[in-house]
Amino acid sequence: MPENNHRTILPLLQAATVCLFAGRAWQHLFWDAPYRELFWDQNIMQPLVEKLTGWRWQEYVTSPAVDEAIAHFTTGVGIFFAVCAVTALFIRRLPSIFRLLLWAGAFMLFCLALLYTKEYFNHLGQFFEYALQFSTPVFLLLVVKNGGLTDRLLLWMKIAIALTFSCHGLYAVGYYPRPGLFLEMTMRILGVSEAGAIQFLNMAAVLDFVVAVGIFLPWRWTKWIVLYAAAWGLATSLARIFGNFYWDFPVSSLHQWTHEAVMRLPHFLIPLVVFLRIRRD
Repeated sequence: MPENNHRTILPLLQAATVCLFAGRAWQHLFWDAPYRELFWDQNIMQPLVEKLTGWRWQEYVTSPAVDEAIAHFTTGVGIFFAVCAVTALFIRRLPSIFRLLLWAGAFMLFCLALLYTKEYFNHLGQFFEYALQFSTPVFLLLVVKNGGLTDRLLLWMKIAIALTFSCHGLYAVGYYPRPGLFLEMTMRILGVSEAGAIQFLNMAAVLDFVVAVGIFLPWRWTKWIVLYAAAWGLATSLARIFGNFYWDFPVSSLHQWTHEAVMRLPHFLIPLVVFLRIRRD
């Protein structure tokens, strides 16, 4: 890879990873995460709880101490994600041993995707919609290790983009139950009715599927598709703020939704990295 290309791509991957971990850290420190989906799952946890603690299941799930422990665990994960964000920011200046933190962070993001999948009725599309998020730290680590973005890693980036966009499209088109948040944000931002929002989301879903297929086409066909993916990734990230901002409660709105936008910025930055990498081919 040309040195000037590497100097452009690496900072973008760093920015994507920092934003991802910073957004997740904010979520864990000030809001919540779906760890109770695991810790309060009777089928999984009851045998362990009753064997290791001697508590009856009802005592465990109603215990304020257990609930507080889960809250502390969530805070601890948030602190860990914040450390991962700092590590990604200074990855070239830190000893290589610190890269283990990012590997652990990627694993935690993978586990978080599994928990969200469990929370949302085990829809496979829910899991793969997070493909770009739990892959981003890995992309950064491998680019640093290899000294550039290899053809094989470029292919994996395309696969992660295709999975994220196609699964987003499955929700937008209504294959899985369409999230009410999608409709509400579309209606508020575009000023359309519910029927208009559904029509817009159906069109967006078709374009998501076009991205998922078109990103693997030859460069002369795919450059506009990749640029659209970057633009749409940025738009859907910022929509979390603009679609949920209330002038009556500006600080509260930003506090609640800014991290939702920030941790989705890899949906913009990774397609941009792909565009810059394949532009030279």
